[in-house]
Amino acid sequence: MKIIRILYFSAFVAFIPFSGKAQRLLDKLNKEYPKKPTYEMATFKTTRLGLGHSVETRKKGALEISWYNRYWNRPTGETQFFLADEVNMRFGLDYAISDNFAIGIGYNTWNESTDGYLKYKFLKQTKKGNPFSMVALQTISMTDNIMSTGLYDGNSTTNNYSFTSKVLIARKFNPKLSLQISPFLIARSEKPMNNNPGTQYGIGFGGRYKVGGHVSIVSEYYAVFNPVKSIKTYNPFMVGVNWELSHLMLQFQMTNARTFTEDSFITQTTNNFNFHDGNFHFGFNATFVLHTSKNKLW
Repeated sequence: MKIIRILYFSAFVAFIPFSGKAQRLLDKLNKEYPKKPTYEMATFKTTRLGLGHSVETRKKGALEISWYNRYWNRPTGETQFFLADEVNMRFGLDYAISDNFAIGIGYNTWNESTDGYLKYKFLKQTKKGNPFSMVALQTISMTDNIMSTGLYDGNSTTNNYSFTSKVLIARKFNPKLSLQISPFLIARSEKPMNNNPGTQYGIGFGGRYKVGGHVSIVSEYYAVFNPVKSIKTYNPFMVGVNWELSHLMLQFQMTNARTFTEDSFITQTTNNFNFHDGNFHFGFNATFVLHTSKNKLW
């Protein structure tokens, strides 16, 4: 019995200097190879949830080419096109300057508007620690056909600019469910008529639920706290399906919004979400990503 105790004691004494060397080696390895956070990937799989932007940004060097469409009918029943009386299209180009910073520009056919944006992701959700991703978004739009908005009189200048500032806050709860909120502030370069507010604010809500390998159900809603007074407006709503095909994203939507610029569809949607009186709108978006560097998409 004494021999066993002596052996245990000898092993313990011999282990002391070894454990000290092992600890110093571990400390050295931790300094040379610090533990990096593991970020959540692909919260929404696309830079636009449906109507508005999502917290997603592309990898550095990615060029995104987009074609957005809205189709709807007139309440009078007059027919101009096959299946739909009216159509609005947006053609856009978006480029990722870095993994977290992107710029974009687009042109809208129906209200003859041009828009651009700057988008910067300043906080990323991690597996442990940070529970959210946060993005700062600044957009600008110029509408040539200002009379179509219903906010300005005939004496308004044609150089009418609108600025939308948003903070996008999103969380990926699990591989299937992601949610986003987006408080916004919209300001216009020219004061609208009839005491309509020149600055409007509110909050947006959006979500994505994955139902298959490459298919997700998405929805989005915006609440405006101080709507315009001269025209009857409704809060925009969208529900749809996103279908991912490699570098091509197809989006099919039902919505009451006709336009694509943030300031327009949030504050100037004049139709309720229903199938009556030309209020039903069908949306189809196609987005293709071209990689100009060796970085991959996600």
